[in-house]
Amino acid sequence: MDSAVMAMLAIGVAVGLGMLGPALALGLIGYSALQGIARNPEARGPIFTNMILVAGLAEAIGIYVLIVAIILAMIV
Repeated sequence: MDSAVMAMLAIGVAVGLGMLGPALALGLIGYSALQGIARNPEARGPIFTNMILVAGLAEAIGIYVLIVAIILAMIV
């Protein structure tokens, strides 16, 4: 394998590992929000609002990883 192939493989591995964090975070956020709503249905509004806010922040990390991967792919 030449160096360009190895660089692209390294970028792919970095993106895969980088996207793993936000994916797990979104799953845990949804699980915790549903569990909280099931325990206290009256607090649905504040729990849902906080869930959407934190999910957006977790999704932003995934977008940052994607942007870094695109920049690395352009440089290589």
